[in-house]
Amino acid sequence: MTQSAKLRYNIDMTERQIQILAAIIEQHAEIAAPVGSVMLAKLFNVSSATIRSEMAKLEEMGFIAQPHTSAGRIPTDAGYRFYVNMINDAYDDKSLPMLDRSARTIEARVNTHGNHADRAIRSAVDSLVDLTHNLGIATIGDELYMSGIGNLFSQPEFAQANHAQAVARLLDNLEPWLREAAPNEPLNVYIGAENPIGKSSGVSLIISRYRSPYSDRSYIGVLGSTRQSYAKVMRLVRHAGAMLEEVL
Repeated sequence: MTQSAKLRYNIDMTERQIQILAAIIEQHAEIAAPVGSVMLAKLFNVSSATIRSEMAKLEEMGFIAQPHTSAGRIPTDAGYRFYVNMINDAYDDKSLPMLDRSARTIEARVNTHGNHADRAIRSAVDSLVDLTHNLGIATIGDELYMSGIGNLFSQPEFAQANHAQAVARLLDNLEPWLREAAPNEPLNVYIGAENPIGKSSGVSLIISRYRSPYSDRSYIGVLGSTRQSYAKVMRLVRHAGAMLEEVL
């Protein structure tokens, strides 16, 4: 799982460094604040000095950063990319566990509207909004359906006007960009500055391509802060696309 991600960056990371990076990403998603060495020391049952040493190495690699004078660290876009690559490398649809409650919620809502493609797609998007607390999006024919915009702007990252404006510009240009770029993977993740539009907006776009009555290149997904639970959100977006393709 981790070897291909390491090769992709051509770096030599220890297993503990990978685990610490993952913990920083997951803790930061939960607390919306820099993650300190004391918290991680308790988690890994090692000294704070050991954690600080490992954090310094991760910072040298460009995977975490120290904002302002805070003693804690936050992930960088590169750190998120390494983490997302690990999740994708580990994905195997033949060995997935049974669906959890969140996935079953999407399935139930989609099945309710199986005879009405537009309603089924909207229901899937609304489910993603409820489950991920992000902005949900989907293409329905030539239109882009969006739901949960309040979720996006309620995140602490977007309290500053310049961040909110950057997100608004991204939303204004999202539909034409999707038509032009036509992402061709079953699951596409664009993190922070990787977004071709709104590079400074600090958001991640996670979308799934699927076949629908409207197009072989229909999309469903979410737009949220780079600070989010990628493993959960990627799994749910992937499942939503697969479910819509199966039902429609």
